[in-house]
Amino acid sequence: MKKVVLFTAFIMACFCSNAQSRKDSTAPYLKVPHIPPFSILLTDSTWYGKKDLPKKTPVVIIYFSPDCSHCQWETKEIVDSMQYFEDAFFVFAAYKNMGEIKEFSEKYKLKDFSNIRVGRDTAYFLPSFYRVKFTPFIAVYDENGNFLQAFPQGAKIEELKALLYNRKKKPVATQ
Repeated sequence: MKKVVLFTAFIMACFCSNAQSRKDSTAPYLKVPHIPPFSILLTDSTWYGKKDLPKKTPVVIIYFSPDCSHCQWETKEIVDSMQYFEDAFFVFAAYKNMGEIKEFSEKYKLKDFSNIRVGRDTAYFLPSFYRVKFTPFIAVYDENGNFLQAFPQGAKIEELKALLYNRKKKPVATQ
């Protein structure tokens, strides 16, 4: 009988210690629903971070890979629809080498847009914060820096329009 009680106590102790050592699997961006304190090295070798973002402007953070075909397609769609996103600010960040990031930026003429910054996440902060599994990963924040929505595998342009353009339009009063 002592052996059964001792064995049961041992099993319970194992379960209790295992329960305490389990890690929370919730991604940080869901726990801290505000723009994260990121810092990226821009293609012109200057640093850009959260403190540099324009105030009272929706922000779209896109974690991408320059050689990813979905990232290329997503970027082309955004650039082609920029008339809908003039009031939003885009941060494109990647971890690849700066040569590839510059080439990507030049291919899509991203420096031609005053509301886009492109750079390298040298600290690999964003993929950890968002728990990126696929690229492009898109996180959208409102004009107050509050999290609106994440698109873990990229977004359709209509989805981005709905969040950034259509929600700003006020309904027309009918008589």
